[in-house]
Amino acid sequence: MTFRRVAVIVLDSVGIGALPDAGAYGDAGANTLGHIAERVRDLQLPNLRRLGLANIAPIADWEPEAQPAACYGKMAEISAGKDTMTGHWELMGLKIETPFRTFPNGFPDALIAKFEAETGRSVIGNKAASGTEILEELGEEQMRSGSWIVYTSADSVFQIAAHEDIIPLDELYSACRTARRLTMHEPYTVGRVIARPFVGKRGAFVRTPNRHDYAIKPPQPTVLNALQKGGYDVIAVGKINDIFSGEGITRAIPTKSNAHGIDVTVQELAKDFRGLLFTNLVDFDSLYGHRRDPVGYARALEEFDRAVPALLERLGDDDLLVITADHGNDPVHTGTDHTREYVPLLAFSPAVRSPRSLGVRRTYADLAATIAANFSVTAPAYGDSFLNDIR
Repeated sequence: MTFRRVAVIVLDSVGIGALPDAGAYGDAGANTLGHIAERVRDLQLPNLRRLGLANIAPIADWEPEAQPAACYGKMAEISAGKDTMTGHWELMGLKIETPFRTFPNGFPDALIAKFEAETGRSVIGNKAASGTEILEELGEEQMRSGSWIVYTSADSVFQIAAHEDIIPLDELYSACRTARRLTMHEPYTVGRVIARPFVGKRGAFVRTPNRHDYAIKPPQPTVLNALQKGGYDVIAVGKINDIFSGEGITRAIPTKSNAHGIDVTVQELAKDFRGLLFTNLVDFDSLYGHRRDPVGYARALEEFDRAVPALLERLGDDDLLVITADHGNDPVHTGTDHTREYVPLLAFSPAVRSPRSLGVRRTYADLAATIAANFSVTAPAYGDSFLNDIR
């Protein structure tokens, strides 16, 4: 059996336990799903549990399903790093040997001077900071001075915040393109430049949905390129198009929230296409993981769980739905960074009558290998297909 359509949903940062090398990243003991379930005792994920979520690894006191509805397993990351781009690129068949450069003490003065000269505005901030906290600290000054708020995080990101009433979005996006050009190569290489527009007033600043990511291109072709070359649809929902800089994407649909991303995914599954539907749901990571908010994270998981039946209803016997993640972001772990974890793997099709364990996969790239095998396109250099295990 091969599938006419494959839908992959990345629950951004929903890890399921520390990898063996997590200690080298400061993440020993991290467990995003496990710790949320322990901390938020009323967490209700009945649909994901029916698929087999609790069969993957121990989660609180949950009992595994005797007959899960989906094939289940977990995948390890072999790339160096634990960031969004590395995780997604490995899911699509790459192994990143060198982690992206980070700037925990802010960006070098020479880079900031170039950015200021080319954009015609000064910079305030220039440090590692929480996106919400830096708005409270510098939002009023940004409105008064018209400067850019530039900040970074534990990720390889150059983030630029500006109040939409002070600096038009077009100018913010143009500044991001400038920053992207200035940080494409050593010694300033960063994975992503991110526009972070906000509105409001002191004490009530909020980021708007008009975020935009400017990522570098994957260093080699991914299975997305192979699908596009093979004439298949590759539909990107959410920030997938940004993560891959449009490489291998045939159609992109930006989204403004998890709820919007879920709605778009359900709508796309109601349409006729042949190929891959690739969705990222970012709120788990950006709104709750980095902010170390296990209760908010739990409620977001429940929101997705309630949408699972609508997703399954759109699937026919020639469809495959894969639910996974790109890294962890344990909201009870120290700091505000991602955590290096296994990611869950749930693979459901109405045609699979006897779902089974897919075990512990050596690399996220096993997903890419499976997609390649299904559509008979060039397989990635890394990964082993589990297609035969779900037939």
